[in-house]
Amino acid sequence: MSGGDRIRVLLADDEELIRAGVAALLELEDDITVVAQAGDGRTAVDAARAHRPDVAVVDLEMPGADGMAVTRELAAALPGCAVVILTGHGRPPHLREALAAGAGGFVPKGSPGAVLADVVRRVHGGGRYVDPALAADALAAPTCPLSERELEVLRAAGPDTPVAVVARRLHLSAGTVRNHLAAITRKLGAGSRVEAHRIAVGEGWL
Repeated sequence: MSGGDRIRVLLADDEELIRAGVAALLELEDDITVVAQAGDGRTAVDAARAHRPDVAVVDLEMPGADGMAVTRELAAALPGCAVVILTGHGRPPHLREALAAGAGGFVPKGSPGAVLADVVRRVHGGGRYVDPALAADALAAPTCPLSERELEVLRAAGPDTPVAVVARRLHLSAGTVRNHLAAITRKLGAGSRVEAHRIAVGEGWL
């Protein structure tokens, strides 16, 4: 297949060994070529603007901007570029968020190279792909009972950040933060804020 007919791919992963390995696997395919690589989210968006790939394969967790942020930016700036999220530890909420952000594929890092190549072809053609095991987990996973504001508060509070600090960060009163934390603890059936945070992290809601 000629170079002009190949699917042009951008790879973004902060782990160089993984990025190089994925690039080598994709370059074995006759119809795929890797046109750019990036080690963080910000560089990935800049490289996509410069090279205008057909498909961006991006790691879920990267410095600068994570895979979700990159997906949202590319959906707005380069709507013709399909996105595949590559993750080492995908959870059902991540899957839902990725699809909502505009990702066309969600693939575990442990998948065979042939699977990733097929996913690249599928999303390039306008299709979608979700790892079957992850899709099954997503269907069985409990829905998060917390509102977006409560998640924001719990994310800022962590297990032990002082209420006054959280209030300043989120531009809320200390009383409002305490009320949110009390509601969060109650909704999650937790005995403390530490336990509530642990539950939310364990379910992948944070």
